[in-house]
Amino acid sequence: MAPSKDTDGSETNIPAPAIAMGLSQASKKASTSPKDAHPSGKRGHGKAMQILRGLAFTIYFLTCCVTIVITQVLGCWLYFVNRDIYYDYMSMTKRLFAITTILMTQIWGPTTIRISGDESVAGEILPTEGNGVQFNFPERIVMIANHQIYTDWLYLWWVGYVNRPSAHGHIYIILKESLQYIPLVGWGMKFYGFIFMSRKMAKDQPRLAYRLGKLKQTKTDPSGKTYRVPMWLLLFPEGTNISGNGRRKSASWANKNGWKDPEHMLLPRSTGSFFCLNELRGTVDYVYDCTVAYEGIDRGKYGEDIFTLGSTYFQGRPPKSVNFFWRKFKMSDIPLDNADEFDLWLRNEWYKKDELMEQYLTTGRFPAMAGSKVDFVETKVRAKNPFEILQVFTIVGIAGLFWHNVQRFGGVVAKRFGFSA
Repeated sequence: MAPSKDTDGSETNIPAPAIAMGLSQASKKASTSPKDAHPSGKRGHGKAMQILRGLAFTIYFLTCCVTIVITQVLGCWLYFVNRDIYYDYMSMTKRLFAITTILMTQIWGPTTIRISGDESVAGEILPTEGNGVQFNFPERIVMIANHQIYTDWLYLWWVGYVNRPSAHGHIYIILKESLQYIPLVGWGMKFYGFIFMSRKMAKDQPRLAYRLGKLKQTKTDPSGKTYRVPMWLLLFPEGTNISGNGRRKSASWANKNGWKDPEHMLLPRSTGSFFCLNELRGTVDYVYDCTVAYEGIDRGKYGEDIFTLGSTYFQGRPPKSVNFFWRKFKMSDIPLDNADEFDLWLRNEWYKKDELMEQYLTTGRFPAMAGSKVDFVETKVRAKNPFEILQVFTIVGIAGLFWHNVQRFGGVVAKRFGFSA
């Protein structure tokens, strides 16, 4: 398929998070002007406690990441024995990373998740006992969302964790090529099968086609039944998180083309999304759209200036709530035969999302849940059981125990035959 012309005139058109993990935010500071009080209130901790929290956070996160990467390396040999087993193993390590970030958020950056959706997702988002939530999304979907701040992906990954069937081991994200070189995190993401792009479609199209081709393959189980592997492909059609500079560029492009300029969004870039959906056509039935809003980001403000890693995880000032409004589209109803028609469709859907954001900013809520006894499902990002984190260390622990016993056995044998000193 020949690449279609991008609507914003830029080659940087692959829909993806601007940066994985929000690592660059560690050094970025929120506004400290007296008139710009933080929406989550005063710092929850003094300087000394912030340092201790930062140290504990760093030790926890690095320990888990190092352990997960070691676990991945220990399973590399499976690639040459059985590819299906290898990919299942790496999917397991992806689940471990999801558990790591969920417990991390539960401890250091607790927040309320407030969820609703229109009639298209009625019955697919259910409250559970203990103020929990259960999503009933399919095993194979494409998920699109507006990009508010760098950690959007974290909360959307959590949705896979509380989905039935669980999907947190089957998330795939399209990322900037440079992110694969981040020590530990970048290495782990390569094992996860995330898709790294230079964001120049002429260069990226063959790579993207290859990776998506893997995700749409038909497999056969031992009984002869055919199936496709579970897959949640996460796309951010805006291409980057919203910021002052991004809004100016978006407004300029809208003015140049005579389009309406969304007030609370960036104009979406259609080329990458069009290519991805066409590649997966016939293997995915639905596209799920999530409109994301953070409590405390006022009109004309930007989340990257307010909810940094420092304020969220160290100062004790996470967003008071993260708000989701879900919609669903049948792939068969999306105009995928013509790039221009798709561009118009995507832009119109983004205008609808902009209207949803306007309602949120005006009332503090998205529309209530359609077809449900409750208007909103409110819950927390939390692990089902805090001891789940021990799974992160299971494989490495077993490997260490095995190696220890091999050494002991070797020592006994050597002593028995007189080889020891």
